Amino acid sequence: MRQNNGKTQCGSQTAKCLECGKFWTVMPKQKGYSEEIRQQAIKLHFAGLSGRTIGKVMGMSKANIYNWAKKNPALVDK
Repeated sequence: MRQNNGKTQCGSQTAKCLECGKFWTVMPKQKGYSEEIRQQAIKLHFAGLSGRTIGKVMGMSKANIYNWAKKNPALVDK
């Protein structure tokens, strides 16, 4: 059996097992960006746009773009 136990910061329902006392998130929300969004951001970066500009247009941190470009330079060819 479970008992609802509030929500996480992002709004997902949490629960507590009445038998063992363990806490968990019932249906956790997906984190991160899709592979399509990552590839698009990397292509824009290597096309000459700054990370700051891409971040503002796509609504994400410029650090994401720099980290993805550094880790995945092969995605530019796709």
